[in-house]
Amino acid sequence: MRSRTLHPGAWWAWALALAVAASRTTNPLLLGLIIAVAGFVVANRRSDAPWALAFRLYAYVGALIVASRVVFRILIGGEDGGHVLFTLPRIPLTTGLSLLGPTSAEELLGGFYDGLRLATMVVCVGAANALANPKRLLKAVPGALYEVGTAVTVALTVAPQLVESVQRVRRARRLRAGRTRGVRAVKGIVVPVLADAMDRSLRLAAAMDSRGYGRRAYLSSRLRALIASCVLSGLVGVCVGVYGVLDGTSSWLGVPLLAAGLAVAVVGFVLGGRRVRRTAYRPDPWRWPETLVVAAGVGACVLLFVSARVDPGRLFPSLSPLRWPEVSPVHALSLLVAVLPAFVAPPLPSSEVVR
Repeated sequence: MRSRTLHPGAWWAWALALAVAASRTTNPLLLGLIIAVAGFVVANRRSDAPWALAFRLYAYVGALIVASRVVFRILIGGEDGGHVLFTLPRIPLTTGLSLLGPTSAEELLGGFYDGLRLATMVVCVGAANALANPKRLLKAVPGALYEVGTAVTVALTVAPQLVESVQRVRRARRLRAGRTRGVRAVKGIVVPVLADAMDRSLRLAAAMDSRGYGRRAYLSSRLRALIASCVLSGLVGVCVGVYGVLDGTSSWLGVPLLAAGLAVAVVGFVLGGRRVRRTAYRPDPWRWPETLVVAAGVGACVLLFVSARVDPGRLFPSLSPLRWPEVSPVHALSLLVAVLPAFVAPPLPSSEVVR
């Protein structure tokens, strides 16, 4: 297979499909499998670019989310029923509200399950950020969303750039025989990192200004109103349609309204793209590896939703009565489909492979 960089949109579609699959279950074994799949694909297909080094940071954020949810369950206090593990002095605040008190195993496991589900979704986003080049993704954004896409791209590159800055400052301090670990080294690292972030912001602003960012073609007020109406009404239709699909209680609020909202939004995007005149140098191709990567993520998500009808009880472990979580082979095999990008995605060029 010829080495090249995969289209960033394919990685984001694969990761978002995994995040949707993670939102469908609270089983820690399945969520751990999703994290393992995302980590395996990242380890095999990431580059040595700055954004590829931030996956570990997203894993730390996920661990912090899990810990905070468990601590929050302890702070708000548990019920007197269940399997009480320990009891802390209760601090009454108002009528019916208090802090601390008895903490049961059911409360801790409930917080752990909810936190792990959210942490898994964060890790999936981190996998997309580690695999996809955000700057190349900006070229694929429609003209109507170019400014929003630029803001999102800049926001997504904040964490990777901070990681790169910290590593560069630590290497410089190590060459000067300075401290690189501990509390005393924080002051000597934070200030250079903030200064480097300010310099990057100024260089980015100068580059955007030199390339004519923000300059628009003239559009009449009626056309602008039409574009805004189409985009807003289309997005509202999409939101209501997604709610109808997930709820399943109304037929006309589901797929019909979702399709109509998408159609109206696409019309608004096409009309809005006329006000932004830009060209894409060497656009990223979309070939069969991109299709396979997206199909792997979407396929794993769809198979998990379909297999939920076979054995739905194992997707949500029981807390009352308290039971050990179990994994159905059907659910596990559905999620293992998402590991295919580690093998079907083209290898990176030699200059971008992690060293």
